[in-house]
Amino acid sequence: MINKKDNFFSIPARYRRLENLHIVFWLFKDISWCMIWKVLGIVMVVPTLSVAIYIAYRTRKIKSELAHNLAVAFWISANSYWMISEFFGFDEVSVVSGYEGKHVAMIPFLIGVIILGWYYLVERRKEINKEEVVTM
Repeated sequence: MINKKDNFFSIPARYRRLENLHIVFWLFKDISWCMIWKVLGIVMVVPTLSVAIYIAYRTRKIKSELAHNLAVAFWISANSYWMISEFFGFDEVSVVSGYEGKHVAMIPFLIGVIILGWYYLVERRKEINKEEVVTM
């Protein structure tokens, strides 16, 4: 019987603290959006998005982590654009063919979905195939 070794991804404590702080930034950004605190909401975009990009960069060598962290960074981008469009009143302005300003946020949302789709449909299958070859 072949004993398949489990793979573990370990996060150093300093990175875990940064990820936890990232959640705090994100919550303050979204609370500001909900409460229509424009200045704080816009200011919180910078650390929230910056940390998301840094986390994606830091995990760039692990395809699954990179894909998910890039998707999060694009989600925050879309979310931030949507918030700003509401703050400045162009969320319901017609852009083209019945689409409004807030619908522009679909672009980064879809980029995140495409990244995850690529990972699960292409890269993950390669990883599974490689694992099967190693265990044979």
